[in-house]
Amino acid sequence: MKHPALRLAAVAGLATLLVATAAPGRRFTDVLDQPATISPLAAQRVLQASAIAGQRMVAAGARGHIVYSDDQGTTWHQAKVPVSADLTALHFVDARQGWAVGHEGVVLHTRDGGASWQLQLDGRRANALVLKHVRNLPADTDPAVLESLKAEAERAAAEGPSRPFLDVWFANEREGYVVGAYNLIFHTTDGGKTWEPWVDRTQNERFYHLYGIRGSSDGVYMVGELGLALRLDPASGRFTALQTPYEGSYFGVLTKPGLVLAYGLRGTAYRSLDGGKNWESVDTGITTSITASSVMPDGRLLLCSMAGDVLLSDDDGAHFRRLPLKAAMPCTGLAVSGDALVLSGLRGVRVVRPEL
Repeated sequence: MKHPALRLAAVAGLATLLVATAAPGRRFTDVLDQPATISPLAAQRVLQASAIAGQRMVAAGARGHIVYSDDQGTTWHQAKVPVSADLTALHFVDARQGWAVGHEGVVLHTRDGGASWQLQLDGRRANALVLKHVRNLPADTDPAVLESLKAEAERAAAEGPSRPFLDVWFANEREGYVVGAYNLIFHTTDGGKTWEPWVDRTQNERFYHLYGIRGSSDGVYMVGELGLALRLDPASGRFTALQTPYEGSYFGVLTKPGLVLAYGLRGTAYRSLDGGKNWESVDTGITTSITASSVMPDGRLLLCSMAGDVLLSDDDGAHFRRLPLKAAMPCTGLAVSGDALVLSGLRGVRVVRPEL
């Protein structure tokens, strides 16, 4: 089952291809070399991620479009973005600094709250870094693991910069992670000036897609395909596998001190109150894929789905209730600003104020 971000990007990518092929003699330009086109309708097109930068609302999505609003969603402005690759996730550590990731191995950074962005990493350099990294692993690395890592790195290099990053999370302005398809994971300790491949630090021998990463004071967690869940072991610097009761895909993970909640396909959610040792099923009341989440300032939890459901929990995920909305919108991005929710998806970005 493809991650919703991959499915949405496929729709946008097909539209891009049709436009390009419809113009005879038009020269092809790689999306990594083409800045995002300015469009007055950017806020109404496919936007896959939502975030808050101080008082500013931000959303990102297809063709490198990033929009922001300083008046609680009344008006939206388009940011300056140096690539036109589809973007899948956003994360801000404060009102100024944030990161966006997406297809073609793109990692973008902003220092002005999302008004302008700079490219920190792309699939060309990511592939080269991974290939160099696995070729230089210690000689005492398990031969079978080493052979597998080298084969996957060579395959990615041969394919070109095609593998997407699907999530980004920073613990602070310096340390962060980006994760994506086929066990793609990079780590930085200098705010993204340099990125180190961590493909050999995950207990993910089958190279399952990594869909989500989040952390709190209790630890850092990742989730992915076929029930994959991992937790960072600070002592070894490796992500070790956790056993969960579910074998379907987790599309994201929500964390706060004392709680980890993994969610995904068909309305599935499981929570752990002991760092991932034990998990219990959560009755979300829905059967459509859960695609995004947020922890409110007061600690309450929010989930949203591809069908437009927005769910609220007052008891750390033990129970959820559906919030009444005037009109449902298929949702892949969710952020909270005061009493407002910033929802993004196939129909662009929308700000709603349900009774919370």
